[in-house]
Amino acid sequence: MKPWIVAAVTGFLVAAAPAWAQKIESAQSEIAFTIRQLGVPVEGRFTKFSGNIAFDPKKPDTGKVAFVIDTASARFGAPETDEEAAKAPWFNAARFPQASLESTAIRAAGSGKYEVAAKLSIKGAARDVSVPVTLTKSGAVTFATGAFTIKRLDFKIGDGEWSDTSMVANEVQVKFKLALSGMAAL
Repeated sequence: MKPWIVAAVTGFLVAAAPAWAQKIESAQSEIAFTIRQLGVPVEGRFTKFSGNIAFDPKKPDTGKVAFVIDTASARFGAPETDEEAAKAPWFNAARFPQASLESTAIRAAGSGKYEVAAKLSIKGAARDVSVPVTLTKSGAVTFATGAFTIKRLDFKIGDGEWSDTSMVANEVQVKFKLALSGMAAL
């Protein structure tokens, strides 16, 4: 290949790459969830996740978000419960080691607020979700926070004897706080 073609292609790729790609600061970030067992709220969190975010607050419709969550990293604070969550009736982490969320559209919803339409995939089942996100800036870090509700049985979480929603509610609230570096001004 001629050197001027390589230079032209390289220049185009560098110019086309989003200058506003963000990095997740893991130590300050959290993805948590709350379920109800016999009416009592039970909180958990995922300790391993990663994501790719390319978002310009001034052009939200051009943004992209993609997350991967290690399903075996679900933690409730009790070793026996943590071990149970990875088993086949729940996350089946041996067969489905990752859950994922990928945006399909992002739109502005007011000052510092955005609505992310996304595809959520868990245990081989995919569903459309709507995720409200609020962005706030603190120095060089931008925090993306929000919460949304899913139905666990849509994703076959709690199969078999655990599908009785009088024992474990079907609704699961997912909450997140992501610390992002590299975000453009809000």
